[in-house]
Amino acid sequence: MLKESRAFGSFAVDDIEKARLFYSQALGLEVSQNREMGDILTLHLHGGNSVMIYPKTDYVPATFTVLNFPVENIEKVVNELTGRGIKFEHYGGRLKIDEKGIFRGGGPLIAWFRDPAGNILAVLEEK
Repeated sequence: MLKESRAFGSFAVDDIEKARLFYSQALGLEVSQNREMGDILTLHLHGGNSVMIYPKTDYVPATFTVLNFPVENIEKVVNELTGRGIKFEHYGGRLKIDEKGIFRGGGPLIAWFRDPAGNILAVLEEK
């Protein structure tokens, strides 16, 4: 029944214009906006996938990663995003995160950052 459906993910933000600028300019993604449906954004991702971003008045940021971007070379991507003003998270505790914000404690290399609404995003290296 649903296995034929083209499912997609979505998450909320508090300021749709800040989100549009961040995802299109800072991250360089293709973004379309549907003003007739309440300014909903669609992120058009590689491979034909999409994610919907919608405004929410009583918005609270997610406490988990809402979107992951697999990359071939995490060092290169982290350096480029840092140059565009992206600040990577430096979680404490048992996580082994280097000075650039890359987790190197086993498993895939991963670096977390936030969008303007506080949602957690990540780049992770695929081998």
